[in-house]
Amino acid sequence: MVHCRSEREAEALRAELHDRLAECHLELHPTKTKIVYCKDGKRKATYPNVKFDFLGYCFRPRWVKRLRDNTMFCGFNPAVSPAALKAMRSTIRDLGIRHRTQMTLADIARQVNPLLRGWIEYYGRYAPSALHPVLRHVNQTLLAWARRKFKRFAAHKIRTSRFLQSIAKNNAALFVHWRIGMTGTFA
Repeated sequence: MVHCRSEREAEALRAELHDRLAECHLELHPTKTKIVYCKDGKRKATYPNVKFDFLGYCFRPRWVKRLRDNTMFCGFNPAVSPAALKAMRSTIRDLGIRHRTQMTLADIARQVNPLLRGWIEYYGRYAPSALHPVLRHVNQTLLAWARRKFKRFAAHKIRTSRFLQSIAKNNAALFVHWRIGMTGTFA
Protein backbone atom coordinates (compact mmCIF):
# COMPACT_ATOMS: atom_id res chain seq x y z
CA MET A 1 0.00 0.00 0.00
CA VAL A 2 1.51 3.31 -1.10
CA HIS A 3 0.06 6.80 -0.61
CA CYS A 4 0.62 9.45 -3.28
CA ARG A 5 -0.39 13.10 -3.58
CA SER A 6 -1.85 12.91 -7.09
CA GLU A 7 -3.10 10.42 -9.65
CA ARG A 8 -0.19 11.29 -11.95
CA GLU A 9 2.30 10.50 -9.17
CA ALA A 10 0.51 7.19 -8.49
CA GLU A 11 0.62 6.21 -12.19
CA ALA A 12 4.35 7.04 -12.37
CA LEU A 13 5.05 4.99 -9.24
CA ARG A 14 3.09 2.04 -10.57
CA ALA A 15 5.12 2.15 -13.81
CA GLU A 16 8.38 2.26 -11.82
CA LEU A 17 7.28 -0.68 -9.66
CA HIS A 18 6.26 -2.64 -12.77
CA ASP A 19 9.69 -2.06 -14.34
CA ARG A 20 11.59 -2.90 -11.16
CA LEU A 21 9.64 -6.12 -10.55
CA ALA A 22 10.12 -7.10 -14.22
CA GLU A 23 13.90 -6.92 -13.66
CA CYS A 24 13.43 -9.52 -10.89
CA HIS A 25 11.17 -11.67 -13.14
CA LEU A 26 8.12 -10.75 -11.06
CA GLU A 27 4.92 -8.94 -11.91
CA LEU A 28 2.24 -6.90 -10.16
CA HIS A 29 -0.96 -8.79 -9.46
CA PRO A 30 -3.53 -7.40 -11.94
CA THR A 31 -6.56 -7.46 -9.61
CA LYS A 32 -4.77 -6.55 -6.39
CA THR A 33 -2.88 -3.59 -7.83
CA LYS A 34 -5.06 -0.55 -8.37
CA ILE A 35 -5.13 3.16 -7.78
CA VAL A 36 -7.78 4.19 -5.26
CA TYR A 37 -8.99 7.67 -4.42
CA CYS A 38 -9.29 8.08 -0.63
CA LYS A 39 -12.57 9.98 -0.70
CA ASP A 40 -13.69 11.59 2.55
CA GLY A 41 -15.26 14.82 3.80
CA LYS A 42 -12.35 16.94 2.54
CA ARG A 43 -11.58 15.07 -0.70
CA LYS A 44 -14.83 15.17 -2.64
CA ALA A 45 -13.79 14.40 -6.21
CA THR A 46 -15.41 11.54 -8.11
CA TYR A 47 -13.31 8.53 -9.11
CA PRO A 48 -14.26 4.97 -10.09
CA ASN A 49 -12.27 3.30 -7.27
CA VAL A 50 -12.96 4.63 -3.77
CA LYS A 51 -12.45 1.47 -1.72
CA PHE A 52 -9.99 -1.38 -1.33
CA ASP A 53 -9.47 -4.48 0.83
CA PHE A 54 -6.27 -5.06 2.78
CA LEU A 55 -5.57 -7.69 5.48
CA GLY A 56 -9.26 -8.47 5.95
CA TYR A 57 -10.29 -4.83 6.25
CA CYS A 58 -12.28 -2.82 3.73
CA PHE A 59 -11.12 0.79 3.54
CA ARG A 60 -13.81 3.11 2.19
CA PRO A 61 -15.62 6.36 3.01
CA ARG A 62 -17.61 5.92 6.25
CA TRP A 63 -19.47 8.16 8.64
CA VAL A 64 -17.62 8.31 11.96
CA LYS A 65 -18.08 10.25 15.19
CA ARG A 66 -15.40 12.68 16.29
CA LEU A 67 -14.71 12.05 19.99
CA ARG A 68 -13.71 15.64 20.69
CA ASP A 69 -17.14 17.14 20.00
CA ASN A 70 -19.36 14.14 19.07
CA THR A 71 -19.98 15.40 15.53
CA MET A 72 -20.31 13.08 12.58
CA PHE A 73 -18.01 13.42 9.57
CA CYS A 74 -17.06 11.38 6.53
CA GLY A 75 -13.67 9.72 6.86
CA PHE A 76 -11.76 7.09 4.88
CA ASN A 77 -11.72 4.37 7.54
CA PRO A 78 -11.35 0.59 7.82
CA ALA A 79 -13.86 -2.01 8.94
CA VAL A 80 -14.14 -5.75 8.46
CA SER A 81 -14.43 -6.60 4.77
CA PRO A 82 -17.42 -8.46 3.29
CA ALA A 83 -15.11 -11.31 2.27
CA ALA A 84 -13.87 -11.67 5.87
CA LEU A 85 -17.47 -11.67 7.18
CA LYS A 86 -18.34 -14.40 4.70
CA ALA A 87 -15.33 -16.47 5.82
CA MET A 88 -16.32 -16.04 9.49
CA ARG A 89 -19.90 -17.18 8.83
CA SER A 90 -18.52 -20.14 6.90
CA THR A 91 -16.25 -21.06 9.82
CA ILE A 92 -19.21 -21.00 12.23
CA ARG A 93 -21.29 -23.05 9.79
CA ASP A 94 -18.49 -25.61 9.38
CA LEU A 95 -18.44 -26.24 13.15
CA GLY A 96 -21.84 -27.93 12.72
CA ILE A 97 -23.22 -26.56 15.98
CA ARG A 98 -26.84 -26.79 14.81
CA HIS A 99 -26.64 -30.57 14.61
CA ARG A 100 -24.51 -31.25 17.71
CA THR A 101 -27.33 -31.65 20.18
CA GLN A 102 -25.23 -33.85 22.46
CA MET A 103 -23.21 -30.76 23.43
CA THR A 104 -24.13 -28.39 26.22
CA LEU A 105 -24.18 -24.62 25.82
CA ALA A 106 -20.94 -24.46 27.86
CA ASP A 107 -19.29 -26.93 25.43
CA ILE A 108 -20.34 -24.77 22.49
CA ALA A 109 -19.02 -21.67 24.27
CA ARG A 110 -15.62 -23.34 24.81
CA GLN A 111 -15.46 -24.15 21.11
CA VAL A 112 -16.69 -20.81 19.74
CA ASN A 113 -15.25 -18.28 22.21
CA PRO A 114 -11.61 -18.42 21.00
CA LEU A 115 -12.79 -17.68 17.45
CA LEU A 116 -15.08 -14.86 18.54
CA ARG A 117 -12.45 -13.36 20.85
CA GLY A 118 -9.90 -13.27 18.03
CA TRP A 119 -12.34 -11.75 15.53
CA ILE A 120 -13.55 -9.12 18.00
CA GLU A 121 -9.99 -8.19 19.00
CA TYR A 122 -8.75 -7.95 15.41
CA TYR A 123 -11.73 -6.56 13.50
CA GLY A 124 -13.52 -4.74 16.32
CA ARG A 125 -10.77 -2.20 16.79
CA TYR A 126 -12.01 0.38 14.24
CA ALA A 127 -15.69 -0.26 13.52
CA PRO A 128 -17.09 -2.79 16.01
CA SER A 129 -20.62 -2.43 14.64
CA ALA A 130 -19.45 -3.96 11.33
CA LEU A 131 -19.08 -7.28 13.19
CA HIS A 132 -22.76 -7.40 14.18
CA PRO A 133 -23.84 -9.54 11.20
CA VAL A 134 -21.47 -12.37 12.16
CA LEU A 135 -22.34 -12.10 15.87
CA ARG A 136 -26.04 -12.20 14.93
CA HIS A 137 -25.25 -15.32 12.86
CA VAL A 138 -23.73 -16.98 15.95
CA ASN A 139 -26.88 -16.16 17.96
CA GLN A 140 -29.10 -17.56 15.21
CA THR A 141 -26.97 -20.70 15.11
CA LEU A 142 -27.49 -21.07 18.87
CA LEU A 143 -31.22 -20.60 18.30
CA ALA A 144 -31.26 -23.40 15.72
CA TRP A 145 -29.22 -25.62 18.07
CA ALA A 146 -31.69 -25.04 20.94
CA ARG A 147 -34.68 -25.77 18.70
CA ARG A 148 -33.12 -29.12 17.75
CA LYS A 149 -31.93 -30.03 21.24
CA PHE A 150 -35.09 -29.22 23.19
CA LYS A 151 -38.25 -30.67 21.63
CA ARG A 152 -40.46 -28.17 23.48
CA PHE A 153 -38.88 -25.42 21.34
CA ALA A 154 -39.01 -27.24 18.00
CA ALA A 155 -41.96 -25.24 16.65
CA HIS A 156 -41.52 -22.12 18.79
CA LYS A 157 -38.87 -19.75 17.52
CA ILE A 158 -39.96 -16.82 19.70
CA ARG A 159 -40.12 -18.95 22.84
CA THR A 160 -36.64 -20.28 22.05
CA SER A 161 -35.41 -16.74 21.51
CA ARG A 162 -36.76 -15.66 24.91
CA PHE A 163 -35.13 -18.72 26.53
CA LEU A 164 -31.72 -17.85 25.07
CA GLN A 165 -32.15 -14.16 25.95
CA SER A 166 -32.79 -15.08 29.58
CA ILE A 167 -29.66 -17.26 29.59
CA ALA A 168 -27.69 -14.40 28.03
CA LYS A 169 -29.02 -11.97 30.64
CA ASN A 170 -28.31 -14.25 33.61
CA ASN A 171 -25.01 -15.66 32.30
CA ALA A 172 -23.55 -12.99 30.00
CA ALA A 173 -20.01 -14.27 30.61
CA LEU A 174 -20.78 -17.55 28.82
CA PHE A 175 -20.10 -16.17 25.31
CA VAL A 176 -17.66 -13.40 24.43
CA HIS A 177 -20.14 -11.50 22.27
CA TRP A 178 -22.77 -11.63 25.00
CA ARG A 179 -20.32 -9.82 27.31
CA ILE A 180 -20.16 -6.87 24.92
CA GLY A 181 -23.95 -6.66 24.67
CA MET A 182 -24.81 -8.70 21.55
CA THR A 183 -27.69 -10.55 23.21
CA GLY A 184 -30.92 -9.29 21.68
CA THR A 185 -30.73 -10.67 18.17
CA PHE A 186 -31.88 -14.26 18.46
CA ALA A 187 -35.05 -14.06 16.38
